Amino acid sequence: ALELIDFKNALEQFQNLVEKMILQKTKESSGLYTKDDDVIDYEKFYTTTRTLFGPAVKDQNIQAFFRKIMSNFDERPGWLEIFGCFTGESDGMSSSKKESMVLLVSEKQQITHSVVKRKDVIKGIVKVPLLHLTVTASQKGVLTMFSKKVQSYCFYFHQDTAWINGCDFLPNLKYVAAVTESSVILWDYKSKENTSNGFVIKPMKNCLLCVSTVTMADNLARDTILMGDDKGYVYLLTITSDDFIMKQSKAEKESQFKVLDSESFDIPKRKLHDDWVGKIKYFPTLKRFGSCSTDSINSFVLDDIKRLEDHLPVKEFSVPQGVNAFTYCGKAKVIVTGG
Repeated sequence: ALELIDFKNALEQFQNLVEKMILQKTKESSGLYTKDDDVIDYEKFYTTTRTLFGPAVKDQNIQAFFRKIMSNFDERPGWLEIFGCFTGESDGMSSSKKESMVLLVSEKQQITHSVVKRKDVIKGIVKVPLLHLTVTASQKGVLTMFSKKVQSYCFYFHQDTAWINGCDFLPNLKYVAAVTESSVILWDYKSKENTSNGFVIKPMKNCLLCVSTVTMADNLARDTILMGDDKGYVYLLTITSDDFIMKQSKAEKESQFKVLDSESFDIPKRKLHDDWVGKIKYFPTLKRFGSCSTDSINSFVLDDIKRLEDHLPVKEFSVPQGVNAFTYCGKAKVIVTGG
């Protein structure tokens, strides 16, 4: 607590120093400033900043901050910049491991492999913390699995012409689920014989735009996913290991992916929005799902997945021009939406 008070005090003094510098520079530019003993030059700025924050700031960041103020005093740089939070290149691995009393920044690793082709974009990134995996899906059909233990990756180029719009991980079946405009892809990333093993559920009547796994604690050989489409519908699809055996047809020639007829699945759906479902997410701690849309009337829905089957009223609220992003913070117990 004492360190926090000391830092707040030091930050206030630093901000006062910056204001004095800006006032001095403003007067200089208008010809009203007369030099005296209180002039703040670089040497005084450096000494004061170093006294306030100690080793938490670096010489090059102090110099860059000072130069930024002197070159454009109309725009005040944020105080975070004095700690190098917005600088470009790192000055070495050794310095990045040193602890700062203000912020601790973990080391970042750049993946040099190109997992998408030109004019392709990543449409979904999912972290699987328990298995130390990261899944990505590109618009043109590249599903990629990154593993922390094994520094390699495998991917599947989707043969269909439909774009991939989102992905998630099925924790019980250990598959990657992705949705396209007309189908649901279930990719068996564990297959070593062929990277293109899995299943495709099709056809889907409307264009699927997003997908989210419903996390259950039953540890059964099944997984449930939520999906949203371009007509405002939200779908609930449960997949079991038996479905892979009972409902599959022959694999297509150009792929090892086996086709599952969507008509053979019981897929409850409910129209919750009057526009595209931009995002859908299940929150295990709340035991609720959230879905949003640019619909100004039914902009955001937060309720139990049972509402997709019983059609009772759902908890929702409206925002002018809708909602296109949302997230939940467990510590603060708040949901934040962005329109």
